Parts: sequence; C-alpha cells; structure tokens
Amino acid sequence: MQWNLTDDRPIYAQLMETITLSITSGALPAGSRLPSVRDLAAEAGVNPNTMQRALSELERAGLLYSQRTAGRFVTDQLENITQKRKELAMEQIHAFLRSMRDMGYTSEETIALIRQAIKEEEE
Repeated sequence: MQWNLTDDRPIYAQLMETITLSITSGALPAGSRLPSVRDLAAEAGVNPNTMQRALSELERAGLLYSQRTAGRFVTDQLENITQKRKELAMEQIHAFLRSMRDMGYTSEETIALIRQAIKEEEE
C-alpha cells in the first residue's frame, strides 16, 4: 500500500482511507488476510495503536473482520465493498460538480466537457 500521510488530518483517518481504497480497488481482495497490526504500522511508519484504531473503525464499517487466532481479513461480503466503492465515487463526483459550479459552469456545460474529456481519453 502507498502510505502518503500528511499532518493536515488525523493519521488514523488517512490510514482508513488508504486501506479502504486498497479494498475497493481490489488491491486487497475480498477474503484476503491483512498483515499484522505491527507489520502494517511499521510499513506505514505509525504507532501500532493508531493502526489498531483505523482497523477497528474499518471493522465497524463492515470492510474488515477478525478471527480470534487467525488475524484480520477483508470482508467477503462483496455488497459491502461495492457499496463503499460507490460511496467513494459519489463523494468524488459531488466534489467535482461543486468545483465546476464554483468556476461558473452549468450542469450542461460540465457534461459537455466530460464527454469531450472521455473522447480525448479514448483516442
């Protein structure tokens, strides 16, 4: 995982975002086992307690689960992953639309620009 941590937001929240993105993108597949808290913390360069907090929050969110002696795993409930992926996409879309409105673009102009960008990407 790429740990690009900054000082502008809580570290545990950034850890959660990185792990969530790894899950929703498929880099951490459904049912896969995560490294230990200590190993993840060392990899990210954070305190193990901070990593533990992030992982516990992701368990509460339904993206991870623990097996007492076997460790933590990515959920095998694909609908949880699909729903979270859609939520993340919608957050990005809403932020983009707000930005376009702030620049003075109408919905129709924004759609036209998106179509143009897609066409350029396909060429």
